[in-house]
Amino acid sequence: MTESDNTSENNDFEIDLGAVEESSNEDDIEIDLGVFGAEEDDETDVDIAPLTEEGEDEDSDEEDLDKDDAVAKALDELRARLESEYGDWYVIHTYSGMENRVKQNVDSRAQSLNMEDYIFETIVPTEEVVEVRNNARKTVTRSVTPGYVLIRMELTDDSWSLVRQTPSVTGIVGHGQQPVSLSIDEVVHMLTPSVIAQVNAAQAGAAVTRKKKIEVVDFAVGDSVMVTDGPFTGVHATITEINANNQRLRALVEILGRETPVDLEFKQVEKVV
Repeated sequence: MTESDNTSENNDFEIDLGAVEESSNEDDIEIDLGVFGAEEDDETDVDIAPLTEEGEDEDSDEEDLDKDDAVAKALDELRARLESEYGDWYVIHTYSGMENRVKQNVDSRAQSLNMEDYIFETIVPTEEVVEVRNNARKTVTRSVTPGYVLIRMELTDDSWSLVRQTPSVTGIVGHGQQPVSLSIDEVVHMLTPSVIAQVNAAQAGAAVTRKKKIEVVDFAVGDSVMVTDGPFTGVHATITEINANNQRLRALVEILGRETPVDLEFKQVEKVV
């Protein structure tokens, strides 16, 4: 995304607020290698069971319902608050990575320039994600929409000028030079990950921790890797499926002239650069 200076207008900013769904293709040729090192008959093909999440038990459905109820209640409260507050919501466009700095600067400038009656609130939508990096898990808070900050304000020439002239602000989402406000549904959608993170923090227990979104930093579907441990050491493979919770992956290796899926642990492979 091209960066512009603070005095320029950024035309027709758009945000894709929808969720992106990924799909994977199943290979018809599958064998069950069992415990690594087990011998296989060359003529036998047996299905590998799908990668499953650890910790699934009979109480999981009930836990999901409890969490869903808590999230639904929190979202209802959020919607009620948004509908009762004065001003409209807009989306400021910023340099990526400067979202929190822009929020602080806008809040500070609104106070110092006595514009608090026009600029009411700024929010950086965030979510909690468990990253897997170098086989270690770490919970991090990150921006849901990098490069964007929500602002509730009464749009006037002065309030828009204050926002536009704030360092690291490159524009505002709208049509041409005309800012366009968000609907309540759009604001709720952008703030939903933050609400879920708050519900997770409020609820105790391992089940909640297990349900956190987990992302693998080291690998991605489609990556080429080298197997470094087990019976396939030294063999190149292509990742087709990743289970972040179990820290396992499925990859295609060539066995007897055929591409065959095998289950591996993260620590058994290295990414081929």
